[in-house]
Amino acid sequence: MTIDRTKGYVPSNIMKDLIRDNNLLLHAISRFDISFGFGDNTVEQTCRDNNVDVKTFLCVCNLLSGYDYEASEVSLTSLMGYLKRAHTSFLDITLPKIRHHLIDAINYNDSNEVALLLIRFYDDYVVEVRKHMEHENDVIFRYVEKLMNDEVDPDFSISMYSESHDDTVTKLNDLKDIFIYHYQQKDIMRLSGTLLDIIICEKDLLSHFDVETKLFIPLVEKLEKEKRTELTEHPDGGEDESADTPATLLSEREKDIIRGIAQGKSNKEIADELNISVHTVATHRRNISTKLDIHSAAGITIFAIIHHLVDVNEVTPS
Repeated sequence: MTIDRTKGYVPSNIMKDLIRDNNLLLHAISRFDISFGFGDNTVEQTCRDNNVDVKTFLCVCNLLSGYDYEASEVSLTSLMGYLKRAHTSFLDITLPKIRHHLIDAINYNDSNEVALLLIRFYDDYVVEVRKHMEHENDVIFRYVEKLMNDEVDPDFSISMYSESHDDTVTKLNDLKDIFIYHYQQKDIMRLSGTLLDIIICEKDLLSHFDVETKLFIPLVEKLEKEKRTELTEHPDGGEDESADTPATLLSEREKDIIRGIAQGKSNKEIADELNISVHTVATHRRNISTKLDIHSAAGITIFAIIHHLVDVNEVTPS
């Protein structure tokens, strides 16, 4: 059964036909921890033999290949496993290999200041990528695992994490362009091969970030909504006969933000006082406005006074 491009990949497709259709799916296969040697087996059979959720595998592969994908039945556990193995692939294999080949390809020695600067640029870039991916492993994935076990953190949401990855890819692209358009060297055969590795890595990173942005984050947002709705409706495992006041729906951090707003502080001033980022303050303000259906600083200030979150004497007139 050949690939029907109007439908994308389906369980009955032969696995090797997916690779023939898009060679870069070799990355996805390895990151789902699927063994090679699957012969003429179908996608469904191959996934079953390797204990992989077939719907999650197909969703990722269809997304990476530009086909329509169905995310409603994706396994968040399976997807996080894929993302963690992708991080290992980038940090332990791809990026170190590129560095090794770069040093081998350019005139790298103590007297070549330009080469030293280029390697330093690359090393700084890798540190940034490592910090980002280790934060996902240690903080974001742990948060999601707790959420799946009904441990809801009222002071955190995935929207605080959903930042742009543009800078990460842009810096790698800048390095590639510097070598191609500005770095002069006669023997470039090794360097040309290394630049192709960088181009493939750049595409791989973009695909990885697509999976995070288009699949992972929306799935976590949906889970957050479900868990927080359950918590609101059944705070003690049963129906709450007493009606919640608007103030009880706010987290302690959101109340801190409201106090800052009522005191006439800017987002930066609130961020500095609470030791959080301005972006996080802005996210909290959006969440507060959504919860309270109040969208002006003056309205939030009045709310704060009514619900005793701030004393009227603390309020700074606007």
